[in-house]
Amino acid sequence: MSDDGENGITIIAFIGSVFSPYYAFARRKGAADPLNHCAVNVALYRKHGDRWAMTERPRGAVSRATNSFTVGPSHLSWDGTSLMIRINEISAPLPGRLSGTVRVVPTAITQQAFSLNDEGNHWWWPIAPCARVQVALDHPHLRWQGDGYFDMNSGDAPLEQGFGGWQWSRGAMQDGTAILYEAQRRDGERVDLAVSFDPQGRMQAFQPPPTVALKRTGWRIGRSVRSEGPATVVRTLENAPFYARSVVSAQLLGEPVTLMHESLSLDRFKMPVVQAMLPFRMPRARK
Repeated sequence: MSDDGENGITIIAFIGSVFSPYYAFARRKGAADPLNHCAVNVALYRKHGDRWAMTERPRGAVSRATNSFTVGPSHLSWDGTSLMIRINEISAPLPGRLSGTVRVVPTAITQQAFSLNDEGNHWWWPIAPCARVQVALDHPHLRWQGDGYFDMNSGDAPLEQGFGGWQWSRGAMQDGTAILYEAQRRDGERVDLAVSFDPQGRMQAFQPPPTVALKRTGWRIGRSVRSEGPATVVRTLENAPFYARSVVSAQLLGEPVTLMHESLSLDRFKMPVVQAMLPFRMPRARK
């Protein structure tokens, strides 16, 4: 989010896009190549109209090395101190240019990754819990800086096989960041993580406060957050049949905090009618 709270951006680079209807269809025929289903998802939030891009591309449009990853015309690279993301995408469902650069500058890199299930086939790594983000877009023309975050999920099995859904949130604190990760596993167990990081990347677990129910989305997706006091949805950024991304006001560790929050229903995601809707927002390119 920008320092003034007016703008936001989320970027996800996918190898084996977990929400891809094309990847799901390919897996029905047997083992599928994850490198044949890659995308750079960019969601831009601003006063004068949001933009969304998530074009899936095949193996021939993908290249990767130790410090770089290219998907079609977009490129990510790590120079040892920052992550540079060069965006060159077409938005959907209404076509429009989405191009420019985003630099993510962490204050520290963590080494702690978390296994999300007993089988060990789903992992989450909060690589840079605290970071500054510099946004310089040409289309649309936009310049801002703000607080940011950089993490990674990896897995050897489809998400919908392992989880029914989750609630996740992250917010900047006076001296670091706090992250809450709650997931309902298919085996009936729960993931319930509550951790804080200082700017040097040192982690400390804390007791998650009570669950506060939030207003359901227009698609009736349930939202909730852990908070020591009242919590409210400040702004709904994404409102999809199986997913919501929101800005939430809450209280953690004795402080008021503004959280970037997401709610995911994988029971909804795997419904045939939802799978049929996905290509309208997630087109696939031939190269």
